[in-house]
Amino acid sequence: MRLDIISIFPEYFAPLDVSLIGKARERGTLDVRVHQLRDWAHDVHKTVDDTPYGGGPGMVMKPEVWGEAIDTVIGAPGEAPPPRMIVPTPSGRPFTQELAQELAGEPWLLFACGRYEGIDSRVMAEYSARLRVDEVSIGDYVLAGGEVAVLVMVEAVGRLLPGVLGNAQSAVDDSFAPGSMRNLVEGPVYTKPPVWRGHEVPAVLLSGHHGNVARWRRDEAIRRTVRNRPELAAALDPETLDKHDRKLLEELSFRLQPEDMAN
Repeated sequence: MRLDIISIFPEYFAPLDVSLIGKARERGTLDVRVHQLRDWAHDVHKTVDDTPYGGGPGMVMKPEVWGEAIDTVIGAPGEAPPPRMIVPTPSGRPFTQELAQELAGEPWLLFACGRYEGIDSRVMAEYSARLRVDEVSIGDYVLAGGEVAVLVMVEAVGRLLPGVLGNAQSAVDDSFAPGSMRNLVEGPVYTKPPVWRGHEVPAVLLSGHHGNVARWRRDEAIRRTVRNRPELAAALDPETLDKHDRKLLEELSFRLQPEDMAN
């Protein structure tokens, strides 16, 4: 997969040289290219922003600078299939595990890191006619720029690529991964020693009984989801719940709609 990132702070992406993503780059699984937006600003101060039309606080990133940068990165029309362009913004669609998996299937992603009050909206309008553009939010809060959001998305997408994780099953067992555990966060995890400062590992995990371990993990995932993410628990698909699941939800005083509890 090829990833291009355009930013006024290329140094922000040094973390992409370490850990799993760094190893994926070394192996060639990920081809990450970071570009300095100011290289396409032609005045002496390398200006990339200006005051907003209509007034108001803050500055807006200039469309002509972004246009030249994107044109250079994607090349002339017809040279190659264009990338999918991702623009981090608090007003975008939510970034989810499902979207991460979708993006992991793309051969080429282009990330445009906005700053200040954002990128002139005509940039997204211009490129929406030439390639797929997604405005994406990693959460309901505001950051100083898109760089942190891009780091989050690159790691979430990159770890899903074949060969990036040492154990491919790790991605299958993730919170929010498709399957019977969908809409459940991951439960607690433990390793050696079996007792630490008086805290014991749950006996079921030491039992060697795979069925009981799987049941315990699902129960704990349900408990943690109800406690920390009740909105996800409310969205559980009743078709994926067995009688044990429903009984546990009742014990937790978390009731699905009556029609959902039928069967």
